Amino acid sequence: MGTWVRDVTRRAVLCGVAAAAVALSAPAWAQGKLKVAGVYTVPIEQQWVSRIHTALKAAEARGDIDYVWAESVANTDYERVMRQYAEGGQQLIFGEVFGVERAARTAAKDYPKTAFVMGSSFQPQEPNFSVFDNYIQEPAYLTGMIAGAMTKSNVIGMVGGYPIPEVNRLMNAFMDGAREVNPNVKFSVSFIGSWFDPPKAKEAAFAMIDRGADVMYAERFGVSDAAKERKALAIGNVINTQPQYPETVVASALWHMEPSVDRAIAAVKAGSYKAEDYGPYSLMKHKGSSLAPLGTFEGKVPEAAVAKVKAREQEIRDGKFTVKVNDGEPKSTM
Repeated sequence: MGTWVRDVTRRAVLCGVAAAAVALSAPAWAQGKLKVAGVYTVPIEQQWVSRIHTALKAAEARGDIDYVWAESVANTDYERVMRQYAEGGQQLIFGEVFGVERAARTAAKDYPKTAFVMGSSFQPQEPNFSVFDNYIQEPAYLTGMIAGAMTKSNVIGMVGGYPIPEVNRLMNAFMDGAREVNPNVKFSVSFIGSWFDPPKAKEAAFAMIDRGADVMYAERFGVSDAAKERKALAIGNVINTQPQYPETVVASALWHMEPSVDRAIAAVKAGSYKAEDYGPYSLMKHKGSSLAPLGTFEGKVPEAAVAKVKAREQEIRDGKFTVKVNDGEPKSTM
């Protein structure tokens, strides 16, 4: 997801562009490895981008690809880095172009033999620009059910980055899930105007907890820290942070980019790659998302709620229940 970071980090230069040039002379072709690059506007530690990076590193570990990347690339520099990788012979390029759509699509047109798979709010662009998104509204709904059962104050706080469809649909699904098990729940919603500003997210969370929220939806890093300090609970998003917050994070909606990454790699290798929407491969039926185990909260969530969640999860997997997709900006209800 996009951010307005001003500089390209030293790691971007060392691990990314320079490594791409070296890869040209490496025996990648002889080994049958695909040359893949990632271009990220945030650090690879950021939860959303970390899922792409993790999936690509797994493909690298299997020996399927040679992988290089640039992180914390400023929006104003994004197109240049894309072009540099394409010129350097990278066959497949992943990234996220929220905020740099026009520049990224212009660059892709100039390299029709390079495959691009980019996080985007818009449609694929023929012949080589595919899009994806974290369609994890299904496990987000399930975590909402858990949150609705766990709140004692009936107030849930929600801190997001920007109110764009990719964020809105998850927050709305979460709210719908909470309302299913707790019709009395109310929500305090705030957006911090950044994809990676943990201190700002933490302050926003503090304010909500001070106004009565006892469960926090942690769409951004920093929220769980606030919940931990104030003895509130938190619901994770995209990655499982319960190991870091064992007494705070009750449940998480997990995103798995492996189905999308592996599909793109196979298509390029087979010579069958085309522009398409990879978003659906993040659905639970494709194993692109899941509900994290309760872990340290096993036995702490009411049994009746756990039973409802398990039943609803099975209905989703069986295609008997569809989580409503609502891309509209979520609003506070208190």
